[in-house]
Amino acid sequence: MKCFCIYTNSHKDKNFEMTNRLSAFLSKNGIRCDVKVMGEDSQGKKETAADCILVLGGDGTMLKAAREFGGRSGVPLLGINLGNLGYLTEVEPEGAETALTQLLDGDYELESRMMISGTVYKKDGEKREEWALNDIVISKAGSQQVLRFHLYVNRKLLYKYLADGIIVTTPTGSTGYNLSAGGPIVEPSARLIVVTPVCPHTMNQRSIVLSPEDEVVIEIPAGTEGQRQTAAASFDGCAVELKTGDAVRIAQSERTTDFIKLGRAGFLEVLHQKMSES
Repeated sequence: MKCFCIYTNSHKDKNFEMTNRLSAFLSKNGIRCDVKVMGEDSQGKKETAADCILVLGGDGTMLKAAREFGGRSGVPLLGINLGNLGYLTEVEPEGAETALTQLLDGDYELESRMMISGTVYKKDGEKREEWALNDIVISKAGSQQVLRFHLYVNRKLLYKYLADGIIVTTPTGSTGYNLSAGGPIVEPSARLIVVTPVCPHTMNQRSIVLSPEDEVVIEIPAGTEGQRQTAAASFDGCAVELKTGDAVRIAQSERTTDFIKLGRAGFLEVLHQKMSES
């Protein structure tokens, strides 16, 4: 690896202390290093020439980096945890230089994570496609108490929900909102799709585990007594407004995100550690 990009969250890395520390370490070892601040000039960015993206922040920062770099250019990500639990960030700040030395020595593995794509179909014919490494969440908006929506799998109506929303997650995203909503935890390198309702008005609250080849469609019908509904589709935090008559088609994306794995600990060991810290 000859060139690194440090993707930093300025709210987490106060005064860019960690950014400057790692930049100086890499320069000392003869590595070219560029710095990208999250949220600055992210539109229309050209493909990075970096061999690796060092992400400084928490899981939210990792998700933004995956949308901007991982899924598009195939450049692997290594997270330095400046957040809280940090399920997606492997390296703690005190071990950053040791981790980089191991990386420069070639002592690492790449772990590919699946992504999902979501295409929003507006009633007026407008179409918009987005991607997510973690999850796509359909949620209520405005003053309405609950959201009515129809769930189709492979073009067949599966269920008509009355709920606060619904989560369609990848294995990577299973430890996020899906977990808080009572969904299952999935080994992150697996290939499957999990659908979890959020506070459904039913006695049966169950997640649905689908194959990666399955196609999910969520339609927004009229609400109670034919009232117009407003909702939002969130793609790893990037929101798109939905209204009655709109629909979202969700499927496995051709894009993937590669994570750099330095540790020898397996997923269950990491999960046990993170659960003990929470």
